[in-house]
Amino acid sequence: MKKILMLSAFALAGLAAAQDTTTPAPTETAPATTETAPATTETAPMTDTVTTTAAPDMTMMTMTPADAFARAQEYAVQADVAYPVPFYDRTLWKAAVDASYMAASQDTSNRAYDAYLAQLYTKTQWWINAYNAWNNLGDLNDTEKEWASLSAAKLAYIALQRGDRTTARMYVEKGMSWKDSASLQAIMRRL
Repeated sequence: MKKILMLSAFALAGLAAAQDTTTPAPTETAPATTETAPATTETAPMTDTVTTTAAPDMTMMTMTPADAFARAQEYAVQADVAYPVPFYDRTLWKAAVDASYMAASQDTSNRAYDAYLAQLYTKTQWWINAYNAWNNLGDLNDTEKEWASLSAAKLAYIALQRGDRTTARMYVEKGMSWKDSASLQAIMRRL
């Protein structure tokens, strides 16, 4: 139970940081109390009902690419705990993708940053960005090929659903060049 509360506390801290719309004071912040954490940890991470848009985090704008990459990984771990299904519109997943994007765009020579961003796009089901990110990486390892193939299969299915057979075939062929799958084969049979 303590482990769950600790993980929930970390998730809440990240969630609160991601949704803070005020400018942080340059001095110290108030310490978190443990008396209120158990009451909110059981329901708060599972719901994402806040509709306000978070202001840009000034610390994110001044972070080094390595710091932004580390922050992206932290947010992703917190998001895995907080949400049962990963979607970009969830606050912690959005923060993870945004931090990863910042790292990748600030240091374009670091392949690890680009690959992690592509992985986050895939995990959060942002298929077109995932596909483009994997496509831009060039040579992929076996795990990356699986992720890339999945993004191509999802886009091929979407194109097929809207009746665009040409685009669907393009995605299937590219997906099969990365890694053949039963999904891609099933879509190809429908073309």
